[in-house]
Amino acid sequence: MLLVIDIGNTNIVFGVYDDDKLVNHWRLSTVIQKTVDEYAILLNSLLYFEKIKLNEIDSAIISCVVPPLLIPFEILCRKYIFIKPIIVEPGIKTGMPIQYENPQEVGADRIVNAIAGYEKHKKSLIIVDFGTATTFDYITPKGDYMGGAIAPGIMISLEALFERASKLPRVELIRPKSIIGKNTVHAMQSGITYGYVSLVDGIVYKMKEEVKTNPYVIATGGLASLIYKESNTLDEVDEFLTLKGLKILYDKNKDFHKFT
Repeated sequence: MLLVIDIGNTNIVFGVYDDDKLVNHWRLSTVIQKTVDEYAILLNSLLYFEKIKLNEIDSAIISCVVPPLLIPFEILCRKYIFIKPIIVEPGIKTGMPIQYENPQEVGADRIVNAIAGYEKHKKSLIIVDFGTATTFDYITPKGDYMGGAIAPGIMISLEALFERASKLPRVELIRPKSIIGKNTVHAMQSGITYGYVSLVDGIVYKMKEEVKTNPYVIATGGLASLIYKESNTLDEVDEFLTLKGLKILYDKNKDFHKFT
């Protein structure tokens, strides 16, 4: 079985593949202070509920945008699963040319998403990932990663309102019934929800005008479904896009990697 791990700034997502089937996936909060042993206990507990033992995992691949956690998760794989994981980093075989001025600046998760999206659709794409930041990535019809845009994430903006405006409360992020809020909570929910819909649609429209290839638009990330319901530009939501990309990268690199 293959263990795929996507370490983001807000969440760490684990997935287990049995051949080409995603058996299950789990999402944990990213906590830099947690030790290798603590994360191992959590992972083992999650696998236990699926009746999967750690020794049934024979390979792993890790995507990480939180540098302090990369080595601990490498150690976790070596210490508890007895394997050397594949790391998504410069030098890994992707099959996708990176046309960024400095390819090493591109977050691993953005490349993983691009590979998964292009593998599925084989056409020009815009991928919108609703994570800690909201990222927009453009992939050409030939499968080149060209770059994109980065905006503050939805939850960052919501927390900023609470922290910087003394009279505004912390609110649950749900879609309001009306864009015109009749109380402070609904007004904040409206501003964040519809503000981000407008941000997403505006950037996607501008990208389409610039590239002139009519790209297909995929949304992913924890809050993608919320924005998708109101957006005029998002074509589909794929919540497993990153995990699929990790599986594709594993298949491209497994013959060149020693797991022990």
